[in-house]
Amino acid sequence: MSTHTSSVISFSNVTKSYGEGEATAYALRGVDLEIVRGEFVAIMGPSGSGKSTAMNIIGCLDTPSQGEYLFEGVDVGSLSRDQRALLRRNYIGFIFQGFNLLGKTSAVENVELPLLYRGIDAQTRRAKALEALKSVGLEHVAHHTPGELSGGQQQRVAIARAIVTDPLILLADEPTGNLDSAKSIEVMELLQSFNRDKGITIIMVTHEDDMAAYSERTIRFRDGLIDKAHS
Repeated sequence: MSTHTSSVISFSNVTKSYGEGEATAYALRGVDLEIVRGEFVAIMGPSGSGKSTAMNIIGCLDTPSQGEYLFEGVDVGSLSRDQRALLRRNYIGFIFQGFNLLGKTSAVENVELPLLYRGIDAQTRRAKALEALKSVGLEHVAHHTPGELSGGQQQRVAIARAIVTDPLILLADEPTGNLDSAKSIEVMELLQSFNRDKGITIIMVTHEDDMAAYSERTIRFRDGLIDKAHS
């Protein structure tokens, strides 16, 4: 039984367009969307459906052309670029399909990076990074570089990096796209545990129905709109 109450993400008639006049192309065509705190939501849709644009707006990497995006009640469209960067840094964790780890840097140093950007001292950074690695079962490879780790281990390091700041929201873009079935299940069970045990709101883009099945709710995009018949 869901106990979610307050919206953390709210789109009201959000449109995203590129170009002008007859050359205008629409990535989003007036999307209304509510995601409440503590939900685990999967976002699906064919290439060009608008799901990546929606994720970029949610992650404060892009802004709507029209309409309103509220993050915890704050109108993101009214924020400056620097304010959006602060919002990203303080409230959002990102997990990517390609892991995006620094190749010549140890696992623990990769996990420390978001804390470094926050200006947290070295001793605290290291302790929190080791704790995050422990939470994904990888404290024993803390000093290995990504090249010494399997794909599944690299993705778990990337998850540790995303959760080391205790984010309000975790955005996962095809987090199992480069993994085999067994490693994919490991990653999805980890995400489920962070959602369940830490209350982190998770929004995940996936092409795979069996991965989406780990979420509480699936939102399907088609032609720049939410496909209400299949969401």
